[in-house]
Amino acid sequence: MSQTPPLHPEIRPMCESDLDQVIRIERQIFLFPWSLANFSDSLKAGYLCRVMEENLTILGYSILMIGPDESHILTLGINPDWQRRGLGEKMLHYLIDLSAEHGAKSVLLDVRESNQGAARLYRQLGFEQIGKRKGYYPAMCGREDALVMQLRL
Repeated sequence: MSQTPPLHPEIRPMCESDLDQVIRIERQIFLFPWSLANFSDSLKAGYLCRVMEENLTILGYSILMIGPDESHILTLGINPDWQRRGLGEKMLHYLIDLSAEHGAKSVLLDVRESNQGAARLYRQLGFEQIGKRKGYYPAMCGREDALVMQLRL
């Protein structure tokens, strides 16, 4: 049995030149992906857009919006070839630390009600469900509710 070599990815600011790789990952992992314009607009708006990279390959990405007292994780994705290796958790820890550095008192995120794996990870990191957005996400048969989760810093 071969052992997978350890990863030591760098998290850095996202650039326009990263968007082709980012959108490719987005389309692989989400049934209703963000558009290229959504990512480009996030960069232009000054949101904290990050990529996780190793050997010039983008393994994941995230977009964080900072408000006066809270931050909101707008999206986070890990390339399916690199999932289940702790990279999502690593990116979440990074975003939590970044939120604290910017003075946020809490971190918010929305997750599809059906995405039990992600919700479980968020709970393990201390996020608690504080609400539900009815019909927030598009779904194959209509709309799906989002769980609103919060981590107090």
